[in-house]
Amino acid sequence: MKKIFLCFGTRPEAIKMAPLYHEFKKNNFDVKVVVTAQHRQMLDQVLDFFEITPDFDLNLMQPNQSLNKLSGRIISEIDAVFKSEMPDLVLVHGDTTTSTIVALAAFHLGIKVAHVEAGLRTYDKKAPFPEEINRQITSKIADFHFTPTQQASDNLINEQIPESIIFQTGNTIIDALFWTVQKIQQTNYKNDEIAHLKKLIPKKKKIILVTGHRRENFGDGFLNLCEALLQIAKRDDVIIIYPVHLNPNVKDIVYELLSNNQNILLINPIAYPAFVWLMQQSFLILSDSGGIQEEAPSLGKPVLVTRTVSERPEGLLAGFSKLVGTDKEKIILEVKSILDNFEGFKNSINPYGNGDSSKKIVDIIKNI
Repeated sequence: MKKIFLCFGTRPEAIKMAPLYHEFKKNNFDVKVVVTAQHRQMLDQVLDFFEITPDFDLNLMQPNQSLNKLSGRIISEIDAVFKSEMPDLVLVHGDTTTSTIVALAAFHLGIKVAHVEAGLRTYDKKAPFPEEINRQITSKIADFHFTPTQQASDNLINEQIPESIIFQTGNTIIDALFWTVQKIQQTNYKNDEIAHLKKLIPKKKKIILVTGHRRENFGDGFLNLCEALLQIAKRDDVIIIYPVHLNPNVKDIVYELLSNNQNILLINPIAYPAFVWLMQQSFLILSDSGGIQEEAPSLGKPVLVTRTVSERPEGLLAGFSKLVGTDKEKIILEVKSILDNFEGFKNSINPYGNGDSSKKIVDIIKNI
């Protein structure tokens, strides 16, 4: 493989592809980065932190654009890039609209596709939406599958994908996490967001870090979550820190219900290094994020997952995370249980990897 394209569009993809980019560069590959900018501002923060300058920036983000409109624009714009460059291999990541549509465009042009973080499944096409179907479609297209765990590999084998093109490598997000922790711990590293957070957060309180963005939780789901947080915030020993997603379906209801509470700190979305620092300071995390379920075990932080199913069962089975959905009473009960009883994990082995996933993937591609 001579010419490698890494294609992504969102902040989570960028975080997980960043260590791969640097590993390819270290091994003298002709590697180029294409971003759709499905998420603009949050994507740019990650690119800056990981010192990546895109070779092609399609700049496709528009306020409140539909998935169909975004999909149409991606396939049209990426087609021109692929036709002019004709890479030998296109790497896409995970489950985003960008990943699936880019993979489809490459397939139409006879370009081979590698799927990083392949094989995750809930087998419920509405949860997460649209990510579950995105994953399944990308798996049908991909020529090479890099899975994070044995369960993910087994899912693909059960779907009749040949074992010869499935490679279990761990998850590159652990590579990115370790890289970030090492960087922010350097004495000469300065970060205005971290400095600001240090001033904002009261000392000697247990930090509950909250995030949320899933479409399936819009409406009643976020309403129930906010009502649970209001009850939890009555405790004097906690501070709830909530970087609020910019989507109006999230932001409007959260600010309406949770503003002006002394034990709830609503902040704007923060860049990845500051978020990693905040995870390090937290006592527990309440989130519908997939990436956090993967990162938190390496930081020793319990996660309550505000979803009814998870395509990351390994963390659940190992006891690092627990499903609570958006059931108000269940959230309150489980948060209280962790706050009052959690003393650390007996098992400290992260099922999603140990930080060498990018090296494994690049070594495999060398021999393809």
